[in-house]
Amino acid sequence: MVSLFPTKHAIGLLSNDGVELLIHVGLNTVDLNGKFFEAHVKQGDQIKQGQTLLTFDLESIREAGYVTQTPVVVTNTGNYSDVKHDDLGIKNSNNVMLTVHI
Repeated sequence: MVSLFPTKHAIGLLSNDGVELLIHVGLNTVDLNGKFFEAHVKQGDQIKQGQTLLTFDLESIREAGYVTQTPVVVTNTGNYSDVKHDDLGIKNSNNVMLTVHI
């Protein structure tokens, strides 16, 4: 894991293939200053498929007036020939969300 924002609303990941991902929980949730979020990893950790990175209280975030859509962004798309995403909504650790063609 490359970065964990102090407010725990977003994390940056770097794959073994050099793909840089940003996972941003909700929109404008930085303003919550970490309220409703818990990190299960720290910056510099090696992570594995299926590992819990963050937990958060989705209902409390919504009740506080925040949109809970969670963008997952490849931040270095220019390094790849194609990046495709799946728009099927809620995911679990067994779903493919993104495919990056090197």
